[in-house]
Amino acid sequence: MKKSILLLLAGVWSLALFGAGRPLNLTIGGERAVLAEGHPRLILTDARMAELRARHTTDTLLQRYVNDVLRATDTMVSLKPLERIMTTRDMLRVSRDALARIYNLAFAWRWTGDERYAEAAEANLAAVCRFVDWDPHHFLDVAEMTHAVAIGYDWLYDRLDDRMRELLRRAIIEKGLEEGLKVYRAKSGFHKRVNNWNQVCNSGLIIGALAVADTDPDYARRILPTALESMPRAMTAFDPDGVCVEGPSYWHYAVRYCAYGFASMRSALGTDFGMSERFEGFRKTGYFPITMTGPAEYMLAFSDCRMKVRRACLPPMFWLATRYDNPDFSESEHDLLRHMPAQVYHVMYYTPRVAGWRAKASLDKYLRSKVEVACMRSGWEREALFVGMKAGTTDVSHVHLDMGNFELDALGERWLLDLGSDKYELPGFFDFKKQRWDYYRCVTRSHNLPVFDGREQCLDSKARFERVSLDTEAPFVVANLNEPYRDRCAAVTRGIRLVGGRKAVLVQDEFEMRAPGEVNWGVMTDAAIETEGGTARLTIGGRRLTARILAPAGASFVVESARQAPPQAENAGINRLTIRLKGQTRQRIAVLFSPVWDEGETTSAEVLPLAEWK
Repeated sequence: MKKSILLLLAGVWSLALFGAGRPLNLTIGGERAVLAEGHPRLILTDARMAELRARHTTDTLLQRYVNDVLRATDTMVSLKPLERIMTTRDMLRVSRDALARIYNLAFAWRWTGDERYAEAAEANLAAVCRFVDWDPHHFLDVAEMTHAVAIGYDWLYDRLDDRMRELLRRAIIEKGLEEGLKVYRAKSGFHKRVNNWNQVCNSGLIIGALAVADTDPDYARRILPTALESMPRAMTAFDPDGVCVEGPSYWHYAVRYCAYGFASMRSALGTDFGMSERFEGFRKTGYFPITMTGPAEYMLAFSDCRMKVRRACLPPMFWLATRYDNPDFSESEHDLLRHMPAQVYHVMYYTPRVAGWRAKASLDKYLRSKVEVACMRSGWEREALFVGMKAGTTDVSHVHLDMGNFELDALGERWLLDLGSDKYELPGFFDFKKQRWDYYRCVTRSHNLPVFDGREQCLDSKARFERVSLDTEAPFVVANLNEPYRDRCAAVTRGIRLVGGRKAVLVQDEFEMRAPGEVNWGVMTDAAIETEGGTARLTIGGRRLTARILAPAGASFVVESARQAPPQAENAGINRLTIRLKGQTRQRIAVLFSPVWDEGETTSAEVLPLAEWK
């Protein structure tokens, strides 16, 4: 794999381009491609549309998905055209609204022939193309708007008059592609990033360049090689097991844009120049949302995401399933769509159900990358027990000081939770050297972690799973947290194990402080809490879970409010269930979390040194 990447990056790029109206030939990394003639050429070609129509006559599930899309699109027809409205940071919301409207309206017109949809699409396209710019200081805005207008130009091409075609073409070039070339020439910005900006911005420019490649081929000649040189910087972050290091919310964003970009190249050029095949982790990444979603339908949260981040519809799962011939991905998405409406992207990438298919995902999973995650569960039913934990590094985008954090589901509820991100508009929220760490939701004490002498985990540190034993009666993981706590502790180790026949969770921390000090061990919950010494009873809507301190003897629970003053998130209804210790150097804290099942609860577990866990 490394050799092929080096060949792509270091190889001679040669492109033979002909004039307007003649075929565009590109040879990149030794692979030659020819631009498809005419429009539409981006993703949903006429041939793909005909295939969907033929299937639609007999496939009742596809019929339902199309009806979902048309119902949603009907609500967009009467909306007034988009306006250039800036928030305190950007106009990204406008670009995303444009993308949603154009995809839906253009599809609905192509599917039904109803002029209302085309007229509404054109009105929105004309409006955004007359904006003074697409906010190049925040290039995500440019990338998403370039993508939106390129899809409108391509899918509506045969209906547009010459004046409208020219308006869209000039906007794609002047407000999108030329701005992208400025970034490429500067050799900075998204071009050098290793996070979602790389995938979103490069893919948006690729789509824009392909839309106008017949009339303005020079943009494809300059943009595609540079974008394909840049993207491996971000794509390697999925290796080796498909984890998105920026958390579950950004998995959706990054993978969605990879699918847009790769699918557009494959439909317009017949190839994505090996980008979708080259990276081991990306081929597996569909398992990330599957295995990291708990029975309560919330994903294991880390970094900047929402509290209780529910696994939303993930249309790229259909594209991943087709591209890698893996029904695990598409079947998972079809299962999710039983409870929510389909989106236009589900129709665009539609993959039919596979009769009798059973996913091969195991109950327990350990996924590696710069951020490691592990999860264990008692089953796949909604009432099942689930615990997920993360390790990794602070050297990634959107990171929190949360190494070793975990979340717990049981009885259809999330009991122990990650509070997620605060508002991006907070002053200095992305100042990773200083001000970000003034915000409660970004630091250690707002997570399910110990805090020593009131200090947060250290910047520039890593944590790793040093032992993983899964798919057994009592699976466990053990993480080395020495680096994150190095300023106050000589050693910190956390183990999490399913016990009692996978009916309860044992969380055990062992630490050695450098000097006697204070320990605040805690977990975050929105459950109602009643404490009595070393026992705490948590309640959510009549469901119950009991927490018991198994070590140290005599320790008690205390409830601390997570309430914060504005402008930070107030965290109303959130509390930290805490164990406070003082004057300790070497200590073991072991807490048993026992859901109260219909048949009762697990009341005890053997506490052994983590070194003896087998």
